[in-house]
Amino acid sequence: METIRKKQEEGDFVNVLWFLKQLKKRLRWKRSWLTLGMFVLVGTVTWLVYATNGLLGDQDPQTPKGAVRATLAGLKPDSDNRLQEATKLLQGITDRRESYLLKSYVCGEERSSLGLHSSQELISLQKQHPNWQLTIQASSGDVTFKENIEDLSPECKEKAVFGIDGSSNLSLFNGTPANNQIIRTFFQLNIEQLESSLPRETVDQLHEGIRVSDIAEYNSVLSTFSDYAIEVTEGAMSSR
Repeated sequence: METIRKKQEEGDFVNVLWFLKQLKKRLRWKRSWLTLGMFVLVGTVTWLVYATNGLLGDQDPQTPKGAVRATLAGLKPDSDNRLQEATKLLQGITDRRESYLLKSYVCGEERSSLGLHSSQELISLQKQHPNWQLTIQASSGDVTFKENIEDLSPECKEKAVFGIDGSSNLSLFNGTPANNQIIRTFFQLNIEQLESSLPRETVDQLHEGIRVSDIAEYNSVLSTFSDYAIEVTEGAMSSR
């Protein structure tokens, strides 16, 4: 019976996601012609600018093409700068340090020990993973590398649920919204518009909680309900 109930819940969730995707397509269809017109206008203006200045030479910094090339040539990747700064910090270590890896997901974190390492070993680790962000704790001297991962953590894949909190905000919960264990708050919802646009069972599903098990479902739900967000002053909402 438990297996049958679980399959039914999974089927209901898939149906909800399908409906939300279709609804989003219909809502955006009305704006498609206006968007297309804007793209055509911008494309035409861009072509005229490039065609006009192409006669002057791509290398001339006074032309749009030349200015872009000169700017790009002067830029240095953030990862290179970060690697250089991290190397300088690690070169100052004279003993063996406890080191850790913090995996920071879109939802959730995982911290694991890398063991004791010397300065050169830590520098080698940093060079092998230039995108890892380095921090050295002032009190203990422990070294932590942070890796940002565009995915849900294993725990979030098991427990993360979208729902509405007590202030009508779309939030991500650890478990059902009834437990009120908020992982992150996104934006306030226009409940009146939401209830008038969506079927009652879909609204009820949101109140009960829509579970997401991967980044695709996470982005799909978040993108769909953003159409019902109440615009707020920048900085008024915060992530938790």
